[in-house]
Amino acid sequence: MEDSVGPLLGREGLQPKGVARRREILDRAIEVFRERGADGTSLRRIAAALGVSHAALLHYFDSREQLLVAVYAHAESQRGAATPPRAGVSSITEAAVANVEVPGIVQLYSTLVAASLEADSEVGRQYFSDRFARLRAQLTADFERDQRDGRMRADVPAEHIAVLLIAASDGLQIQWLLEPSVGLESTLRTFAALLEPPRAGVTGS
Repeated sequence: MEDSVGPLLGREGLQPKGVARRREILDRAIEVFRERGADGTSLRRIAAALGVSHAALLHYFDSREQLLVAVYAHAESQRGAATPPRAGVSSITEAAVANVEVPGIVQLYSTLVAASLEADSEVGRQYFSDRFARLRAQLTADFERDQRDGRMRADVPAEHIAVLLIAASDGLQIQWLLEPSVGLESTLRTFAALLEPPRAGVTGS
């Protein structure tokens, strides 16, 4: 089985009660991040916050890394289910704005992406490699369509725009963590403005 953002992480449970319990754990973990940020997120601390035993948590997840990646994937899945699908820059902008409403999720994402570069990170490396590949492919397709329809400048490769937009969004979220006054949404909308096709009769100086 797969979540909407990739393969299922951990074990789901064989009975409906087990499936519901796993979802409850992930929902509660998101609330823990909302309330406390990403600090103190050991398996034992999360188990205590959920009111379950450490062993019960290990019934669904093999490691702390697997649980934390599953929490992020679940949060992303919830966001996708709660908002209508958008394309291109709008999809990235809305995702970034939704993320900063839960600072702990942004911190979790940044921490997990950095940790995925470590040699012993298998779950995170696979998840984020697949996620970036899917996102690049979707954005590239969106931008190629916009270029064909004349809604986006066509003198820059669509795949390059996709990579740069992802980098801009991730970098802006990290800057926002350090300085909340950084204009996350407005800056991404400026990025979109730079991609607009030249207006007829307007030339550079």
